[in-house]
Amino acid sequence: MQSTEGLVPITRAFLASYYDKYPFTPLSDDVVRLSDQIHAIAIDLLNGSSPTPGESLLLQEAERHPPHKIDENMWKNREQIEEILFLLDVSRWPASLRQESVVEGVELAAVVMPLQEKFKSTLKTLENFQARNSEFVFNTVMTYMPQDFRGTLIRQQRERSERNKQAEVYALINSGGSIHDRYDMLWRQQMERRRQLAQLGSATGVYKTLVKYLVGVPQVLLDFVKQINDDQGPMEEQRQRYGPPLYSLTRLVHNIRLFFALLLGHFEAGKLQNHQITILVEATEAYTSEFDRFMKFIGEVFSNSPFFITAEDAGLLEARNKDDCKEISVAAGITHEVSLTVESINSYIAWDFSVVQGKMNLDIGFSVECIDSSGKKTLILPYRRYESDQGNFCTCVSGNYKFIWDNSYSSFFKKVLRYKVDCIPPVVEPPISTDDQ
Repeated sequence: MQSTEGLVPITRAFLASYYDKYPFTPLSDDVVRLSDQIHAIAIDLLNGSSPTPGESLLLQEAERHPPHKIDENMWKNREQIEEILFLLDVSRWPASLRQESVVEGVELAAVVMPLQEKFKSTLKTLENFQARNSEFVFNTVMTYMPQDFRGTLIRQQRERSERNKQAEVYALINSGGSIHDRYDMLWRQQMERRRQLAQLGSATGVYKTLVKYLVGVPQVLLDFVKQINDDQGPMEEQRQRYGPPLYSLTRLVHNIRLFFALLLGHFEAGKLQNHQITILVEATEAYTSEFDRFMKFIGEVFSNSPFFITAEDAGLLEARNKDDCKEISVAAGITHEVSLTVESINSYIAWDFSVVQGKMNLDIGFSVECIDSSGKKTLILPYRRYESDQGNFCTCVSGNYKFIWDNSYSSFFKKVLRYKVDCIPPVVEPPISTDDQ
């Protein structure tokens, strides 16, 4: 492991000093007031009747304290917004409320359209924030990975994992899964991403075979990705600073959904009151405007967060590229060979090399061949002269793969070759499960 001199581990104290520069202007008092009011009128809508099992679950969730973690709250808000949009769709209202002769239904429908647009806009803002933040975290981590084929392979594994996750969601939707079912799956997938990030730091799980080859990754980075989301880890400082306003917004959107669900479910039991619609409109305005403001604020905090000192500032990039390479002097008139035994198909074979010293032309011949278990030889990469090259391929057969650097065409001059080669076994992910669908 190379020196990590110059890198600073991220601690709560470090983040505290950073967050001091980003105080959040408190939410409007209307958020708490309207949350309490809309919850109270939602309870009144029951008119002493017993709630259905589904309504009981909504009541329990609305009265439960919001999740502690910032990202889980984001997913909860996103789920509640989609549930509200589902309820605001007039085509799904009770038939008795959709009749043109029902004055309350006509009045409510007139109010609904602008509310839908506000929630749709906020949902889009939240979706964009989550996508940008996920990409930012991954790309920041990858900045500290070796900038060669190994980093490329981890990106490929991530892309494949994301495709599998998306296929899971599509399968659930096609099987008739509810909005709650879908968000339960999306959150489990998010937790899986977090576990994989932690596995990258501890060299366990599906990334074990990849991390094994990551010579030169600063240990401080691996420590960071292991602990960053721990309950008492560095990000706890973020939760202490910015969690309370987000928790208030989560509670408000829960209560808006609860109110509208009970309003539609118990419409026939009582007359729609003007003050109820007024509270709904005010609560929606308070929630969407304040949540959008919070999103803009926290997005700025995240995008500027100096979670890691850059590789350039630490001066590690060049050292890393040197330290994890082997160096060999290939004398005039001879070749240098490296063999890799590959036991599994769909393994990745990869190389990176350059000629760093030599008289006359700074190039060397290079080819790759495979000898399978029967002794059959196959030319994988034809001979060609290079100053430097890097590449990779996925194996179709097991066997002995041979890298050949050829300086036989030179009569007098040696070539100093810096190279690295690896065979990375396939990373097998669990098959997509349909047990929960």
